This record gives sequence, C-alpha cells and structure tokens, in this order.
Amino acid sequence: MADAGDGDERTDEQLLAAHVAGDTHAFAVLVHRHQNQLWAVARRTSHTTDDAADALQDALFNAHRNAHRFRSDARVTSWLHRIVVNACLDRIRRDKMRQTVPLPEYDIAAIADPLDPTVSVDLRLSIGRALDLLPSDQRAAVVAVDVEGYSVTDAAALLGVPTGTIKSRCSRGRAKLAVVLGHLREPDDHHPGGNPATPVGV
Repeated sequence: MADAGDGDERTDEQLLAAHVAGDTHAFAVLVHRHQNQLWAVARRTSHTTDDAADALQDALFNAHRNAHRFRSDARVTSWLHRIVVNACLDRIRRDKMRQTVPLPEYDIAAIADPLDPTVSVDLRLSIGRALDLLPSDQRAAVVAVDVEGYSVTDAAALLGVPTGTIKSRCSRGRAKLAVVLGHLREPDDHHPGGNPATPVGV
C-alpha cells in the first residue's frame, strides 16, 4: 500500500514492478517505506544487533536481485518479511561457533525483587536471552506467533511451512522457554499465604 510519508503514491506492488522494469529508484523507496518494520523483524529473529544488521543487508540484496520472482498473489510486505527471516536463519545456521550460555544470575535476582525499578528491563533481557537458546526454526515460529502476533496461518505463509509445523515448533519452543524461564515463577513457600507468583508469558 502507498505511504504518503515517502512522497510516492505508488503501492508496494507497483514499486516492485517498477523496479523489475528498470526503475532505479523504486526499490529504494520501497525499502525506505518499510525499513523500520524489517529491522524489527531482523532484530527479533537474530541473536545480536550485528547479526541482524548483516542479515538485513543480505535480505535486501536478495530481494533486490530476486524481485522478478515475486508472486502477485502475495503481499509485498509478507514477501519481504519472509526473505528477512530466512536471511536471519541462514546466518544463525552458518554461525557454527556460537555457544549458548545459561541466563546470568543477576537477571534472576533482579526479577525476584518486585521493588527493583529495573525489573522490566531485566525481564526483557531474560526473555531475549531465552529465545536465543531455542533452535532457529522454533525461535522463528515463536517470534512470529507470540512476539509479532501473527496467526498460525499467517506465520506458516511467512515462513513457508505448513500450519501444523508452526504449531509443533511453537509448542516445542514454548515448552523449552517454560523451563529456561522457570525462575520467573517463585515457589509457593516464598510468598506469604502460599499464593504463587504469576508466570510471565513471552
């Protein structure tokens, strides 16, 4: 769809078609229109900011080169989203030297103290690190459905897999997150009167 903020009234589909036809500025307009959204997708799917930046660059290069393969029955934003996610996953798979580590103890201590003003920040850090521990396919599914809010059907279309695969990956990923983030639920005997803490969802 067109975005009046970029000064170009053409739709995403028209911009992509113009790029394929030889318009040297159309692709830059398209990227500028959606760069914030695409960066957010890359950052959520990657382990680090540097990985996200590299993956996004790879994705945009691939999109620029393979624009002629775009199918008109899909939305351009969905097509770009899928290319970015795939680029992030490819980079994760290539990174054979990366090792996962347990969540630092200071996260646990901070979250356990409800009076600590940094709790919300540490909570986001803990969840982000927990996502890093998931296999790349489960991470992508959980991020799409639970973080970005896509339906299972839409996530399946974005990631190019059946809906049953998305459900399975989300289920396995959530089970692992429940274990890794178990410190967010304090034992009953830590609460006066035996009221359990409410677990924090992803």
